[in-house]
Amino acid sequence: MSHFGFDRRQVLGLIVSSALPVAAQTSAPAFKPTRPVRLISPLLAGGATDAIVRPIAQRLGEIWGQTVIVDNKPGGGTVIGTQAVVQAPPDGHTFGVAISALTVNPSLRKDLPYDTFKDISFITQIGSVTGALVAHPSFEPNTVEALIAAAKAAPGSISYGSLGVGTAAHITAELVKVRRGINIVHVPYAGSSAAYRDLLPGRVPIGFVVLESALAHIKAGKLKVLALTDDRRSKLHPQWPILAETVPGLGYDSVFGFIGPRGMAPALVEALNADIVRVLREPAIRAHLEQQSMDVVASSPAEFRTLVQRDVEHWRKAVIEAGASVNS
Repeated sequence: MSHFGFDRRQVLGLIVSSALPVAAQTSAPAFKPTRPVRLISPLLAGGATDAIVRPIAQRLGEIWGQTVIVDNKPGGGTVIGTQAVVQAPPDGHTFGVAISALTVNPSLRKDLPYDTFKDISFITQIGSVTGALVAHPSFEPNTVEALIAAAKAAPGSISYGSLGVGTAAHITAELVKVRRGINIVHVPYAGSSAAYRDLLPGRVPIGFVVLESALAHIKAGKLKVLALTDDRRSKLHPQWPILAETVPGLGYDSVFGFIGPRGMAPALVEALNADIVRVLREPAIRAHLEQQSMDVVASSPAEFRTLVQRDVEHWRKAVIEAGASVNS
């Protein structure tokens, strides 16, 4: 069980336990766009998020007979990209990517330009991805406990990178600081590709990233893993410890899904959900996502909304405990 009090894999993962019949794979799409579709990503191009969404976008384009353009709008801890989704016409031709920052920001930011529940239509949770706390090889500590000891010995001397203010990793790191009494300095980035520009040369010694995006660097000896952020040991990578083994209660499942603007007709949301879930059930797409260390869920709109509601409450408590702000 996760720290959220429920196991998403058991609750939601059942709906992707088998592939669709061949006949269903070739059936007409539920959504019939009349022009190119825009998929807004709130992070920089070229990172882990792109690696996940671009194959899905390409396959949806093939099914719909319309190009699906991935439009990267990074910044503001994903607020800029999410606001662009919220402001789009609710006709299905624009939808967007939501990561855990969507559920953290309501507690972290008092000036959100949208209401997370009133202004957003929830389409599907694609799945959850594995996060990792990585370090440059020159960074002496090889474990989280050794990192904590080094931080205590030299307060404020160690900086850590994250994929943005308000991400789950950012708040988790702030909780580590509070629970273990250390001072490490946050350096936020607008996605993996930006973070690696400082992590790989060691300008920032440690960082929270998506595991899959780091694997090539890890295999090449350019980064090392201190811990994964899952709430249980990874089946694919059991050799690496999880953060919660050193600081109990800090494991989390990262939210990763698709959202649309307010006012989308329920039938339209269901049509988009049906086509996206159809793609997520295709063996080639699912295999690709699993290679990205993603636990595929493919939820219904209602299930995704319920998940976001639970996550918002979890991160509300975490933000209060961490004393986090957009400047921390």
